[in-house]
Amino acid sequence: MGATTLEDKYTKSSGQVYLTGSQALVRLPMLQRARDQAEGINSAGFISGYRGSPLGIYDLALWQAEKHLNRHNIRFQPGVNEDLAATAVWGSQQVGLIGDALYDGVFAIWYGKGPGVDRSGDPLKHGNFAGSAAKGGVLALCGDDHAARSSTIAHQSEHALMHFGMPILHPANIQEYLDFGLLGFALSRYSGCWVGFKCVTDTVESSATVSVGPDRSTH
Repeated sequence: MGATTLEDKYTKSSGQVYLTGSQALVRLPMLQRARDQAEGINSAGFISGYRGSPLGIYDLALWQAEKHLNRHNIRFQPGVNEDLAATAVWGSQQVGLIGDALYDGVFAIWYGKGPGVDRSGDPLKHGNFAGSAAKGGVLALCGDDHAARSSTIAHQSEHALMHFGMPILHPANIQEYLDFGLLGFALSRYSGCWVGFKCVTDTVESSATVSVGPDRSTH
């Protein structure tokens, strides 16, 4: 048994790891890539969005884990704003439509503060109606601040997501960030929809010990 290190949260393939909510959202696409590899799918990942509490340090966690993301063919490119990030994610689902592609599909994550969901309604709605790729999939991480702890007004994204026609997942703890995240990608591939993924302050800013590994069922 090797020594325990801070990198275990991104490198340990099974068992238990300790991480924060933001770090769980960094580990999630790595788990999806590993799952695809086990099923013989040559996939890649793409992440883009615009920071804002409670997802204010998500991009920092992504930059800190860059070497691990690169190892899993996952590209992080923050957006100039929420709209351009959503448009880039929309494009990631069209990789297989134009000529030869390097990958079977690209799974993608968009992230933004709750009010960013409002301002990005056009690309989010059109991206959802354009659909997700059968071997791609999209999660839209919505940083909701129900108590206005770090926002000028209280905010929740369900009403906007319903208007966009997106299914909604609301994980209650950090373990569910991983489990619901994998289910969300599977749902997106199956349905052709982008999937809304609520990240509330009390969860994303907490930390916990969670289980990872291919033997953990998400069915």
